[in-house]
Amino acid sequence: MEVKINKEIRNYTESMFFGLSMRQFIFSVLACGVAVGLYFLLRPKFGTETLSWMCILGASPFAMMGFVKYNGMTAEQFVWAWIKSEFLMPKKILFLPDNLYYEALKPNIEAREKGLPAPIKKQKRQAGKSEKQKMKKAKKSKKRKEVSHDKDA
Repeated sequence: MEVKINKEIRNYTESMFFGLSMRQFIFSVLACGVAVGLYFLLRPKFGTETLSWMCILGASPFAMMGFVKYNGMTAEQFVWAWIKSEFLMPKKILFLPDNLYYEALKPNIEAREKGLPAPIKKQKRQAGKSEKQKMKKAKKSKKRKEVSHDKDA
């Protein structure tokens, strides 16, 4: 005796009627009901061939809702997510590029356009400081000035 087990346990659906899940069965019955209703409603106005195509087109969305899953969402969950993203909470995404290379060289570029020599940034030298200067700087940074924050004073 063999028992078939799905590789992904979350994809398991229990079959209720005619090998269909309850959801699929309900939407199939609803699709048949819509097709029969359209047939009797539109029979006096259209011929048989046109009427049959109208019944198929009218019933197909209901049949589809029972069987289709998109990104793990059922059809009505997908429709609700689409309505929320398009109408209820739309976001306008604006793309503003940053040219970091241009920003870094902007002073040089502007200077060359004006015909001036390119500005040179002077870097601080930290290797030449003596131990005494480092210690003085450390002591100064530890001292704090007391400041009164009272508005009355």
